[in-house]
Amino acid sequence: METDYPLAYYQFFIHFNEGDYYTCHDLIEEIWMTDKQNLFLKGLLQLSVAIYHYEYGNVKGARLMFKRAFECFEPYPRFYWGLDTVELSTYARACLNTIPEKVDTVPFEEVCQLPSLPEIYLYLKEDV
Repeated sequence: METDYPLAYYQFFIHFNEGDYYTCHDLIEEIWMTDKQNLFLKGLLQLSVAIYHYEYGNVKGARLMFKRAFECFEPYPRFYWGLDTVELSTYARACLNTIPEKVDTVPFEEVCQLPSLPEIYLYLKEDV
């Protein structure tokens, strides 16, 4: 069964996999604003924001957003909107385990000294 998603959702995948998390936020927010009850979309939004925060040294903000993203994915079935929610939750948890616990912020010039986040590439799964 083929599902058509909003164009912004498809664009989200391109930007996410290219590492353009700021644009990802805008694309998913555009969809989420029309369906604020959809916690899955909110989770994708927060996941993008978390990575963006981390890459710019806002470790505390990243930690908070990864936790919220994890919580947003939990109530959904294994596959939702063509994505594996267990994979998303596992990724958010792995990032939380990677982020230093006692660091809240680092100057942008020192971000490269933070542990690297695990990698994830998002793509739509077929027949889900």
